[in-house]
Amino acid sequence: MKIAIVGAGIVGVTTAHELAQDGHAVTVFEQRSAAAEEASFATGGLLAPGVLSPWSAPGASQTPAYFGRHATLRLGSGLTLADLSWLRRWRRAARASARSGEPLPSLAALERLARYSHARLQHLAESLDLQFEHSPGALLLLRTPRDAQALAPALKALRDAGSTIREVDADTARTLEPGLSHALPLTSALHVPDGLAGNCRQFALLLRQAAQQHGAQFHFNTRVARLTGHPAGVQVEGESAPRPFDAVVLCAGVQSAALLQPLGQRLPLVALHGSSVSAPLREELHAPLGVVVDVQTQTTIARLGQRVRVSGGAELGRSAAQAHPQTLKTLYRVLGECFPGGVSHSSGVQVWRGARPMLPDGPPAVGATAVPGLWLNLGHGASGWALACGSARALADQITGRTPDISLEGLGAQRF
Repeated sequence: MKIAIVGAGIVGVTTAHELAQDGHAVTVFEQRSAAAEEASFATGGLLAPGVLSPWSAPGASQTPAYFGRHATLRLGSGLTLADLSWLRRWRRAARASARSGEPLPSLAALERLARYSHARLQHLAESLDLQFEHSPGALLLLRTPRDAQALAPALKALRDAGSTIREVDADTARTLEPGLSHALPLTSALHVPDGLAGNCRQFALLLRQAAQQHGAQFHFNTRVARLTGHPAGVQVEGESAPRPFDAVVLCAGVQSAALLQPLGQRLPLVALHGSSVSAPLREELHAPLGVVVDVQTQTTIARLGQRVRVSGGAELGRSAAQAHPQTLKTLYRVLGECFPGGVSHSSGVQVWRGARPMLPDGPPAVGATAVPGLWLNLGHGASGWALACGSARALADQITGRTPDISLEGLGAQRF
């Protein structure tokens, strides 16, 4: 089949590789000058367990605070009606999860896809010998008993799926992560031995090369103006007519909603911006060995080679290019509280802000649309890195007419 993919973030690149490996003629259109330059550029790095990523799904972590210095979700002045509608639906789902203490079906679907994706990523890394920065082991810091209560639905989803999660005391936590500050107030921690962090953009660039070896073509600095149906096609900005394809896969992140609307396809997709700070390693003994999640502030600190990356924050309705000053203060504060002296702030520090394309129940939209030939693989939100390899393989199987290895219940666009 002749297949077009719109978007070359981590989801678009993994989709391109799976389809090209299956023997399809794949063309990828990307408006930026390289792969993984937007939401996939400097992600927090947490790969597994996927549902423990802050903002992975409503009810997966703390109920957000909206105001003050310690707000975990900041509301901008540019809020639209669509943003407010999305927020209502997210809050409603989070409250329902908190009341029941049980994982919502969406959280179970997310965990199922995350586990499958983790296995697929490991297969790709080993079979293709992809050498990307990664660090094993995940530790969730519980500063207060309330932190553990907030995680209860996500932890149940993980344990129901067979994940190993050990609750450890503060001393054991510091044995697992020797660089963790002894001055940090800590009630206990959760250790996930199979946890993993990795460099998303590095993996994407390596996999893009593998996709090209299978014949996939990447067109950068190319903006898709519109999609067509009957037959499926892609019209590139500046061209007078659409290019026909047997199938089109939309992986364009937050731009996807505008491309779908003229075709009568509406998705409650919003941009929830997150930020990260990456700094060079200063002292190995004072830096994390793996990935550490501070549950209270919903921030992630990951070791990526000779750098440490702290990420977090969520900003809705704010279109500014720079991260919110209070978000940055929180990231620097948490890094200093947890691993003082672990990084150098004098040079080589990278500050990044990116848009997470999120749907209000958490999981992405993966599968066919009502428009023949148009497929979706989008809306992965904060879990794009953790879900990309699995959703790409499952979608490639669907397009080819095979039954995917996992159930895609709860992941179709029809749920909206």
